[in-house]
Amino acid sequence: MAPKLAITDVFALPNSTVKIPQLGFGVYLSPAAKCMASCLTALKAGYRHIDSAQYYANEEEVGETVRQSGLKRSDVFITTKILTAAGSVESTYEKLLESVHKLSGKDGYVDLFLIHTASGGSKARKEMWLALERLLGKGKTRAIGTSNWGIGHIEELRGFAKVWPPHVNQIELHAFSQQREIVEYCQENGIVVEAYCPLVRNQKAKEPTLNEIAKKHGKQTGHVLIRYCLQKGWVPLPKSDNPERIMENANVYDFELTNEEMEKLDGLDQGQTGSIVQAVVNYL
Repeated sequence: MAPKLAITDVFALPNSTVKIPQLGFGVYLSPAAKCMASCLTALKAGYRHIDSAQYYANEEEVGETVRQSGLKRSDVFITTKILTAAGSVESTYEKLLESVHKLSGKDGYVDLFLIHTASGGSKARKEMWLALERLLGKGKTRAIGTSNWGIGHIEELRGFAKVWPPHVNQIELHAFSQQREIVEYCQENGIVVEAYCPLVRNQKAKEPTLNEIAKKHGKQTGHVLIRYCLQKGWVPLPKSDNPERIMENANVYDFELTNEEMEKLDGLDQGQTGSIVQAVVNYL
């Protein structure tokens, strides 16, 4: 059986004093009009980790939510991501600062800044990583990492990075696309693995094994999928703009999946074909 888990659980990031809450709240394309209400609901439900991105176009709303929440800034872990380089390390650094200012003000910081994708090419990846290292050195972010990066991309950093390994690698991860090769690599190198799309966007709600396990515990399939991620040692980032779903997605700490149930869920893996957004490319 897995150790007792709690919504307050955190993971230590590699070579860092920073700790990341294991359960996060995703705001992927959450429209500005709804984003603040959704984030406030999440914070009231006990989430202390919000995952945004420049691409999501809601950084200002996330920042304003934290300011209005009544919580201390240090009590909420804020992540954002840069999608594209700006043509030079200096210009890219300024682009990073824009996000920090939106999320936490001119004198503020973010907790984690990620490169959103590896698809921009080697030159762009290097430019963004060097800009992130500068941001980290200036205290404007507390940790840096990657998203949708495979083994080859992370290994490439060794050639020039001062900060290695990345603190985090965020990838699509759920029972149907377990990406075992990159997950094992990250775990061997101490890189915290974040799981986006842990609910598979509800596309597997009728899957028989999932329903059998959910019924046994008096739970919904979404509960089982999130609990699976937690017991795997991943950092799931469930996303919703429905207040009831936001609350329910955090209601995963009153049951445990048995070893047999975890093995059954392991058996649902479909490899790359199970991905609904993208599986990483591990070799350059």
